[in-house]
Amino acid sequence: MEKIWFGLVLLSLAAHAFAQLKKELHMMQLNSYRNSRYWSWTKKNFSQKFVFSILLMAIAGVLALLKIASIPAYLVWIFGAGFGAYRLLTEKHKKKLAFTRRAKTLFFTSIGLFVVANTAVVWFVPAQFTMLTLVLMDFMAFGWLILANFVLIPVEQRIAQWYYADARRIIKSMPQLKVIGITGSYGKTSVKHFLTRILSEKYNVVMTPGSYNTPMGVTITIRNHIKPIHEIFVCEMGAKQIGDIKELCNLAHPQIGILTAVADQHLDTFGSIENIQKGKFELIDALPKDGVGYLNFDYEYVKNHSPIAHVENHAYSLHQPDADYQARDLQYTAKGMQFSVYHKNEKVMELETKLMGEANMSNILVCCAVALRFDVPIKNIQFAVKNLQPVKHRMELKRNPGGITILDDAFNSNPAGAKMALNVLKQIEGGQKVIITPGMIELAEKEYELNKVLGEQIAEHVDYAILVGPKQTLPIQEGLKNKNYPEDRLYIARNLTDANQHLMKIAKAGDVVLYENDLPDTYNE
Repeated sequence: MEKIWFGLVLLSLAAHAFAQLKKELHMMQLNSYRNSRYWSWTKKNFSQKFVFSILLMAIAGVLALLKIASIPAYLVWIFGAGFGAYRLLTEKHKKKLAFTRRAKTLFFTSIGLFVVANTAVVWFVPAQFTMLTLVLMDFMAFGWLILANFVLIPVEQRIAQWYYADARRIIKSMPQLKVIGITGSYGKTSVKHFLTRILSEKYNVVMTPGSYNTPMGVTITIRNHIKPIHEIFVCEMGAKQIGDIKELCNLAHPQIGILTAVADQHLDTFGSIENIQKGKFELIDALPKDGVGYLNFDYEYVKNHSPIAHVENHAYSLHQPDADYQARDLQYTAKGMQFSVYHKNEKVMELETKLMGEANMSNILVCCAVALRFDVPIKNIQFAVKNLQPVKHRMELKRNPGGITILDDAFNSNPAGAKMALNVLKQIEGGQKVIITPGMIELAEKEYELNKVLGEQIAEHVDYAILVGPKQTLPIQEGLKNKNYPEDRLYIARNLTDANQHLMKIAKAGDVVLYENDLPDTYNE
């Protein structure tokens, strides 16, 4: 009978271990399968992540030390492990685990390592300490995942190299294909979508889908999406460290480069704003002698960089009078924005769009500049701009059935973008102006100070503030206090669900709500 109970104990442990490994695989995926980034995340979230496993380990330790092997003890154990597995498997996530080929390989390899280790425990560890040791193995789920990832690195590298080489072969086999590379601290995804729509008025265009802005993402796009009929490839290029953009350029070989911004984003991986500048300018450096670069002079670390001598450079700006391309005469309307495009101080065209905010105006401006170079007729550009759709979660204007206007700017907030979004919120027609935000991340040592500034800006623009995450939003709370923001106009939510529930209590028809950033699952408190 005792063997049956022990078997049930092992099954409950296996269920909890499976759930724990699946959760850790999700976090590893969100950290780009990089052991160093995943380990840094693990250290930051250690107590939060493993409090339940530690409780199980404590129970097992007590049972071992007291040599308790009774049915009640087994029931406590089975219920605890089973409940823990259920809790992990039913957690809600903003971005679900994608069981790609790599994810499956890593998951089953880590399970294999776990099974081998636990089999050894059952055979060689004294019986009274078996449960305690097995729980320790379960507790070390992150370790099995790191080990499995390390073991698989050579295999994944060989696979990636083959795909990468095949993608390069495809690009070289299409000399007629024009490749436009887009990078920047932010704005690149919007520019990609807008430019593809405008150029499609005259050309057959393909772009990198979703957030496929890594070497593997671009490789997949080239191998699966580019066809002989395509004339232009619009390629988004992301980077977390120096060398990332260079690797992408060696793959795609862009002839035109767009640099949307160099600013305080991904400081935790780049280390400094100077490194971000160097990393982003790898795109312009990689252009051929007949290449053309479009540079956003509204950012200091774009404007102050020495011109890349071997390529044709064009500056674009909303505020710099010496830029080649400028957007002026901005007017907000009930339907969106109206503004004019100038080249060398001569008006080229007037535009209207349903999109909102200066960031969108800047993105449209550079798209128009590139489209003019590709000889897209002005009337076609105007038609395309008028019909541009907002990129999801990037200053997306919505209206819910209750008459509340939503400004959805929930994707990847940054200091410049957040300030712009607050300005739009203040200017847009409506009743009470509300913000829901957890603040900004990936700003390294500047993160606290920049979020405190965000709090001060919120105090000057917003009637009611809902902050998501008591710990995460401490610097925003400090910024609000610095401006004597009334406490009865502030609510600290536990999570986004709590924030939305509170919004329904205080909002009414005619109010305008700005969602500024939505942190990934790795930042859940």
